[in-house]
This record gives sequence, structure tokens and C-alpha cells, in this order.
Amino acid sequence: MLKEVIIKDKRNMTINIDVYNLKELNLRGATVVDGFSNTGMISTIVANYIINNLKLEEVGFLDSDNFPAVSLVYDSMPKYPAGIFADEEKKIVVFLSEFTPEQHLMRPIANTMLAWAAESKCRRIITTGSLVSPEGQTQTHKEHRMFGVGSVDTARKNLKKLDVTQLKAGYITGVPAILINNGMRANFNVICLLAEVWANNGIPDATAAAKVIEVIAQLHPKVEIDVEPLYEEAEKIEDWVNEQQQSPSLMFG
Repeated sequence: MLKEVIIKDKRNMTINIDVYNLKELNLRGATVVDGFSNTGMISTIVANYIINNLKLEEVGFLDSDNFPAVSLVYDSMPKYPAGIFADEEKKIVVFLSEFTPEQHLMRPIANTMLAWAAESKCRRIITTGSLVSPEGQTQTHKEHRMFGVGSVDTARKNLKKLDVTQLKAGYITGVPAILINNGMRANFNVICLLAEVWANNGIPDATAAAKVIEVIAQLHPKVEIDVEPLYEEAEKIEDWVNEQQQSPSLMFG
């Protein structure tokens, strides 16, 4: 089954995104997780971890002439760089991309995801982002705080119930921003989880991703996800970063 989303950007350039469903599932009431790559790679870590931990099946993919000309090979099988993974029983869906969308693709991608979720009668979309802490690295990795933004009252009530601090002022960018704004306009439940991160010179923050996954599991109790391995990996990354920072610099000249 093929669904095509056609959008014109401000340069009047038409952007087509085709959605190919490889398998028909009943996903009414499912939670959709946005795994399109963004700053800090939190969304990518979250999406990949959920897919691998829950052993989700690829049930579809997205394609566009505007996507990178890439074929990913896993276990000798080619794959498109933007896939849809799901489990009908657990009622969870993950959109995963292996590339960071350029600015002109962000709105079409977000609108495609919203249209697909609404058509599949999914319950909500969860998207993720990060907030850089002004306190730098004075806190330990266990003290990451979580913030959230909801597109509609139901989303905000969900966050309040879980004691997730709701962002009072600030801004969100990229695909999460479009999902939140258009979710509000369409009265569709979209939650953006924002994990506190430190300035880490582009190193992926696995601890922040683990915190996000814990909240997702609370929002969607049909799934049980063990994040302890992710915390262990985060500690290894943190130890490596500390070693690099303490090592004397080598200068040549």
C-alpha cells in the first residue's frame, strides 16, 4: 500500500514523500515515537534502543526524491534510510531515520508522520529533544532533569500525572516543533520530551536517552523496557570523556 504526501515549500518546490506499508496492522490506540535524528542524537538513540529491545518489526518505510541517495545494508539486506517499525500487540510504533533531515524536509516529514498516525488511529506521538543545562557539568549523569511540552490538554495532563516538569518558556526546533504546532492545530496528542544535557562536544548523551525511554514506558505501560544497559553504556562514555579531558594536549610545530 502506498500513501503519498505532497507539500510545497516556500521556494514553491514540490516535495513528495511516499509511505509504503509492508504489512497491515491494527495500530488503533498505539503510541508513535519520532526517531528522526536531531541535535544530540537523543531521538536516534531512543528509537534504536526501543526497536532492538522490543524486537519491533519493520512494517513500512518512507521514500522521497529529496531524501539522501543511500541504501543501508543490515544482515546482507538493503533497507531504506527511513523506516517504520511496530508491534501490533504492544501498540507501539517507531519512525526511524538514519539521516538528519535538512530544513526544507522537516515540515513534510512531520506532516507525513501526523497524517499516518491519524489515519492509523494512533493515540499519540512522542517526539524528543534536548535542553542544554546552564550548570554545565557540575551535576552527575544521574541528575538529568526531564521537561515536557504537550500539544493539547490531554498531553499536558499526561505530563502532569508523571510529574514531568512542563516547559514554561523557551522554544523547540526541527521536526519536534512542527509536530507540536500542527498537533495543536489538528487537536492531536503530541508530547515533546526534552532531556537536560550538558555541553558534550557532540558526544551522544546515552543517559538523557535512557531518561526519555523511562518516561515513554510510563506513558505507554503496555511496554517494559530495561534501560540499565543504556545507563551502563552512558557511564562508559562519560568515563571516556573524562579521560580525554584530563589527558595532556599534544602540540606540534
